[in-house]
Amino acid sequence: MSKRPLDGIKVIDMSTFIGAPACARFLADFGADVIKIEPKSGDAVRFNGVSEGRLGTPYENTTWDLENANKRGLVLDLKSPEGIKILFELLEQTHVFITNWRPQALKKLGLDYESLKERFPKLVYGSFTGYGEEGPDANLPGYDFTAFWARSGLLGTSYQKGTEPINLIPGIGDHTTGLFMAAGIMVALYNAEKTGQGDKVEINLFHSAVWTQGIAIQAAQYGLGPKYPISRKYAQNPFNNVYKTKDGRFIQLSMPPFDQFYPKFMPLIGREDLVGNPRYTIKSITENKLNEEFINILDEAFAQKTAAEWEKILTEADIPHSVAKVWEEVLEDEQAWAIGVFEKVKYLTGERTMVSQPVKLKNVEKRSYARGPFLGEHSEQILKELGYTDEQLKELHEKRVFFTWDDLREQCGGNIEEENSY
Repeated sequence: MSKRPLDGIKVIDMSTFIGAPACARFLADFGADVIKIEPKSGDAVRFNGVSEGRLGTPYENTTWDLENANKRGLVLDLKSPEGIKILFELLEQTHVFITNWRPQALKKLGLDYESLKERFPKLVYGSFTGYGEEGPDANLPGYDFTAFWARSGLLGTSYQKGTEPINLIPGIGDHTTGLFMAAGIMVALYNAEKTGQGDKVEINLFHSAVWTQGIAIQAAQYGLGPKYPISRKYAQNPFNNVYKTKDGRFIQLSMPPFDQFYPKFMPLIGREDLVGNPRYTIKSITENKLNEEFINILDEAFAQKTAAEWEKILTEADIPHSVAKVWEEVLEDEQAWAIGVFEKVKYLTGERTMVSQPVKLKNVEKRSYARGPFLGEHSEQILKELGYTDEQLKELHEKRVFFTWDDLREQCGGNIEEENSY
């Protein structure tokens, strides 16, 4: 194994919640020294445990760790001149600056790209927003539920007609967009090494969501297909549809070349008699609007066997499919464990299964899963690395320019006894 590819790369992560922090965590896993800068109040995602069905303790914050593993934590008052001075001293040593603050707030502090690029010409500046930095809605607050799911058309189309929109799951848009941002940052870093010139990497939830739906959104302008939302009874390709089994589970099929799979699939559901029937080519189904008729045939067949029975039949026949699993099943999925989807991390209450980053490099080492920093945990350490003496640190601390975990432990719901057991 060679050394981690981002060893020596320094990153400032001045972002909140999920998307941009997830990008910075990706860089940290591959060796970058990532310093997470927070205000005294802390990143709000630290305090979301109860609303997400988790524990509320800072010593077992799985969401925080998912987005912030392998980072160091610094709490600064950026409204003070001393705090801004410290940040600029850090930027002198920094390769990548990541933020999802709103553009107007960054400009007020002189932390917008235009203000920094002359002073730090090689800096890669990563800007993560909800709706982009131009246009009438650039300054709207952007979260994945709104900017990624709702505004992009994803929420308004991906549910069964006549029912309500699906229950959204936190972080899907954020994690997707965060990895898009990581890709852009790596391109900019590579270019900076070649040319000595940094760049600004712009990513937003809205554009990312539209891009992920590009096939369907582009096709919508022709007006030839059904207008979403639709019922599964009218799926354009009945072989790209979901079917209910005898035991109430759902199986998703995925056979885009309908006519190619048809003669192989129909005998599996006991309908050999329909093989060769010209009524059920995809052209005939589409032109004659036979979708519901054909889907009813499949509905009736799938209702005759359990999900386990269908899994055996479809797997042996090499038919692309999957039972629609729930999270508890995914945590035990043998294939997921085989490919390193999960890692075990020890907490106070025992081991927890944690989700790993999805990108692996065959011949380089990635950091093992580790918790994210407590609020202000590394403040003194980071300032000492900048050359601040103990006397200077004492003065800055008394002026409340920076804060430590000892200062903030209580507001986060932590205590020394628990920490000593950690």
